[in-house]
Amino acid sequence: AVIGNAMGLSIAGFKPIVELQFADFVSVGFNQIVNNLAKNHYRWGCPVNVTLRMPTGGGIGAGPFHSQSNEAWFFHVPGLKIVYPSNPYDAKGLLKTSIEDNNPVLFFEHKALYRSIKSEVPENSYNIEMGKLKIVKEGNDFTIVTYGLGVHWSKEYAENSKYDIEILDLRSLSPLDLNGILKSIKKTNKVLILHEDNLTGGIGSEISALINENAFEYLDAPIMRLGAIDTPVPFSKNIENDIYFPIKRIDEKAIKLMNY
Repeated sequence: AVIGNAMGLSIAGFKPIVELQFADFVSVGFNQIVNNLAKNHYRWGCPVNVTLRMPTGGGIGAGPFHSQSNEAWFFHVPGLKIVYPSNPYDAKGLLKTSIEDNNPVLFFEHKALYRSIKSEVPENSYNIEMGKLKIVKEGNDFTIVTYGLGVHWSKEYAENSKYDIEILDLRSLSPLDLNGILKSIKKTNKVLILHEDNLTGGIGSEISALINENAFEYLDAPIMRLGAIDTPVPFSKNIENDIYFPIKRIDEKAIKLMNY
């Protein structure tokens, strides 16, 4: 009902923002998003300026109904934009851009990062363009392509690793900065795609296919992917961090890449 009302407000010229309590709860509004918000402009040319704020992700011991990463559910749907910042500065600039965009935007904001990441943010208004990744760390040995909480996993691993790793924060998933990804791979020639979401059917699969189609001749090793194991999110924080999440498997993939 709320999402349907937001679409009506948008048609009337407003810029509605819907905040879901948890991204997991979006399933009860799924039809409104994938069949109404996403397709309205295609049907009759009317902009649908609706921003859905989606508190997402795990790492807080909240179990399978309050911890899911469900961005891949919507990645397949034409007409939707998907934004996923990893830090306060990007969150403010990308949220402003999302609100001003005439397309429906799903703005994923990680619950664990609410409580753990702080930084100074300008008081003035500013925008960050969608579809432009950020190079978080430059390197030469291999590239990690990631977003959200994966950015912080990657930074922590790189700080304690003997490898010279380039880290890319996608920031927006649709539109996707394919050119930025390919530029880094042409430099390092090896890539690990890392996300919190379950591995099977995750966004990393599509990114892997795009790299294979567009930069195969630059690869010196198979494309590696890492995601959560294919089970519901556990309640136990210890199991979540030690087994479910891919944090402790990054080094295994890095060694395979470097030794290939």
